[in-house]
Amino acid sequence: MKHRILYAFLPMAMAAVVPTQTSVLAQDAPAEEPTETANATDTYRQLDQLMDVFERVRAEYVEEVSDEKLIEGAIQGMLTSLDPHSSYLNVSDFDRMRTQTDGEYGGLGLTVSMEDNVVRVVAPTDDTPAARAGIKAGDYITHIDGELIYGLTLNEAVDQMRGAPGTPIELTIVRDGEDEPLELTLTRETIELKPVKWEVQDDVGILRISTFNKQTGPATRQAIAAIAEQEGNKLLGYVIDLRSNPGGLLDQAIEVSDVFLKKGGEIVSQRGREASQVQRYFSRDGDMTNGKPVVVLVDQGSASASEIVAGALQDHRRALVVGSQSFGKGSVQTLIPLGTDTALRLTTARYYTPSGRSVQEEGIEPDITVPQLSDEHYADRHFVREADLRRALRNESIDNDKLIEDDDKPNPRFDVSYDELKEQGIEDYQMHYAVDMLHRLEAGPGAPVQTARADR
Repeated sequence: MKHRILYAFLPMAMAAVVPTQTSVLAQDAPAEEPTETANATDTYRQLDQLMDVFERVRAEYVEEVSDEKLIEGAIQGMLTSLDPHSSYLNVSDFDRMRTQTDGEYGGLGLTVSMEDNVVRVVAPTDDTPAARAGIKAGDYITHIDGELIYGLTLNEAVDQMRGAPGTPIELTIVRDGEDEPLELTLTRETIELKPVKWEVQDDVGILRISTFNKQTGPATRQAIAAIAEQEGNKLLGYVIDLRSNPGGLLDQAIEVSDVFLKKGGEIVSQRGREASQVQRYFSRDGDMTNGKPVVVLVDQGSASASEIVAGALQDHRRALVVGSQSFGKGSVQTLIPLGTDTALRLTTARYYTPSGRSVQEEGIEPDITVPQLSDEHYADRHFVREADLRRALRNESIDNDKLIEDDDKPNPRFDVSYDELKEQGIEDYQMHYAVDMLHRLEAGPGAPVQTARADR
C-alpha cells in the first residue's frame, strides 16, 4: 500500500491529477446498469477527445514539444480546475515538498505564493537572510537579479531564489506605502527550518512556531520543558505565536494541541465526501503546562495547521486567541506517492474544530482583535486570504454560522500611534499586548490595560 501523508498547510505551488475509476456498480445494482453504461460511454468519448487534442498539438504546434510536457500539462490542468491546493508534484516539486517538511535547504528563508502572476511574500522565516533584510509579509517580488519574473510559474521563481549558500542575489520589492521599489541584495544561506524558537519575557514563556514540519511537535515539548525548568514557580503563562505560519503536517498540529489540552479532548475532525468519512483526533497525553494561562497569537498569515491549533485551544477555552482574523484554509490534502519520485497532493477532506466550526474562508476570529500598531503601514496593507483565491472551496455554513459580527469601530484601547510605540521601544505591539495580558490575568480583574510597556 502506498504511504499517504496528511497535510494542512498553505501550499506554495499548484497542479494535479485525478486517477481513472472503473465502474463496478452495475454488478451490485443491475437496475442502474443503463445509467452506469451511459456514464462510462460519455467518459470514454471525452477521453477520445483529449487524445485527439494531444495528437493535434503534438503534430501541428508551431514548435516541437515533448510528449512529457504535454501530458504533465494536462495532468496539471485537471486539478487546478478543482481548488487552489490540489496539485500534481513532478520530480522537482516532490523534492521541494520533502525539503519543506524535512527542514533544510539553500536559499533566502521566504514563504511565497502567487497572486495575479506576481510573487507575493507570505512570510519571511525568522533569523534568515530574508528576515534580516527587512522583507515583510505582503511584499511583492518583481525582479530577481534585475530580470522581470512576471509570468514565471511560482516554482520557477522559487528555483531562482534558491541556490548555493554564499552566493548573492538581488531582489526588487514593491511594498504598499512605499513610493519607489526597494532594491535589496541578499546572500543565500543554508536554511535550517527550526520550527520552534522560545524565550522568556517578563516571566512569560514565548513559543514562536513558524511551520509544522516533522520536528514541530517534539520541539514544542522540549521548549515547554525548558521554559518550566528555567522559570519554575515564577512562570505566569505562555504565548504561542502562530503569526505568518502557513501550516504543514496535520499530525504535528495535533501533537502541538495535545501539549496544552486535558487527556481525551477532541482536537480536530476531518470529513470527506461521504457522510461516513469522518475521522476524529483526540488529545492523549494530557496538559503538559499544568493549566498555566495561554495566549495564542494569529494573523492573516496563520493558515490551516495553525488554525487547527488555535481553534482547538479556543473551543476548549484553554487559550485566548489574540491578533487578527486568520487565513481561512479549512481543507486537508493527502499526499499520495505515484512511484518513487512524483506524487499527487489531493484535497480529500474539510476539517472542523471541536465545536464543529469550519474555518474555510472565515478563518479563526480572535477573542480579542489587536491591530499590529507597531507596523507603520498596517492599516494600508491589503491581505489575501483563502476566500480571495480562485476556486476556493465554499464554507457550507457561512450564511448562518457567523459567530462574531464584523466590528470596524475604533477601540480606545488601541489609541496609540506608531511613533509613540517606537519611542517606547515597542517593535511588536501584538506580542506586547499578549505578554501584558498574562500579567493582567495574574493581577486579577480590574488590572489596568497597558498601551505601552511599563517598566517592571
